[in-house]
Amino acid sequence: MDMPAPPDPRGLVVCPRCDALHHAPSLKAGGRADCARCGTVLEAPRRISVAEVLALSATVGVLMLGALFLPFLSISSMGLRNDSSIIDAALAFSTGLQTPLVLTVLASIVLLPLARVALLWWAMAPLAFGGAPLPGARAALALDEDLKPWAMAEIFVVGVAVALVKIADLASLTIGPAFWMLICAVLVGTLQEALTDRSALWRELEVARTRARASA
Repeated sequence: MDMPAPPDPRGLVVCPRCDALHHAPSLKAGGRADCARCGTVLEAPRRISVAEVLALSATVGVLMLGALFLPFLSISSMGLRNDSSIIDAALAFSTGLQTPLVLTVLASIVLLPLARVALLWWAMAPLAFGGAPLPGARAALALDEDLKPWAMAEIFVVGVAVALVKIADLASLTIGPAFWMLICAVLVGTLQEALTDRSALWRELEVARTRARASA
């Protein structure tokens, strides 16, 4: 999904799809502004504060970290049992030419979601406490948006569900806590994206930058 471009300091906003220039609208929560040329949603304010966005993001981070190291699945067959975490499952195939692919998959499942959490906190955490933005806050927020299409934990969850159905008749499966934590992380992350107004985050950041420069 295309993200709205950061608001122009002169009160203008650029459509991320067709580059049409619009005056930044003043909307209440629940309203929506569409591009006059192509219909892309430019702004859709929601009733959620920066602190609430950060809280949801931190929840995703904690769940992801737990899912990394706790047992993910246990498989037992003919008296043999194997417990594995997400890292164990990924690294089991990290030999030869498959190593780059395995590392890419592991990054898209866990590392990129964690990186997005860190970037969002770097960009917005000082604002939640009334402080000035940290150096590189704009770049961090922009990189957070750029990484969104590559963080695909939900695709991994769907793939695991399909695999479980296929091997359920061949072995006894026990779902570990990491599986449920990953499910919860995907759900909370989806809720965060649905409630977050990216244009509002950019405006908050610009206002905080302007205020910091004025008081310097």
